[in-house]
Amino acid sequence: MVQAAAALASRGGVEAMQMRTVAERAGVALGTLYRYFPSKMDLVVAVVSEEIDLLETSIERRPPSAATPAGRAVDVLMRATRGLMREPELADALIRSLIMAEVDTPFGDRMAGLLLRVSGEGLTLGSATEEQVALAGSLGSVWVHELLEMLRGRRTYEQIQRRIEIAADRLLAGFGA
Repeated sequence: MVQAAAALASRGGVEAMQMRTVAERAGVALGTLYRYFPSKMDLVVAVVSEEIDLLETSIERRPPSAATPAGRAVDVLMRATRGLMREPELADALIRSLIMAEVDTPFGDRMAGLLLRVSGEGLTLGSATEEQVALAGSLGSVWVHELLEMLRGRRTYEQIQRRIEIAADRLLAGFGA
């Protein structure tokens, strides 16, 4: 069901993710889809969660090798950017939906947790200080903004990489090497 939703969103944005169409594409009854995903936003959150799972798997297979916390964070964010930009319509749909979401989504916490793990050499949301969590979350927010700018055609990949490098250097300066 999640894969069917992602496929539809990649071709026509969230507007194409009509619940009936998703159910038909997934080969399930509409009631079954609603049992697992009571709303379209729940389905969007599931698609985003799957994308983050893929990113985390990539990181586990090939951890960032940069010597600095900022370098490792940039590696992760640019990998995520490359992955999302393979399907720009899906990326646009997901990012816009998350920004407009009226429900709490785990996206920010998951990205902050991932950035803490790679930047702070194993830090977690539970073991990091409030400041470290805030800084990792802020870097994730910068990335989302830059990604939106790229999707709007206002930034190139190289420009957002440079801007993320600058933000990461400043925000993660106190994390130690």
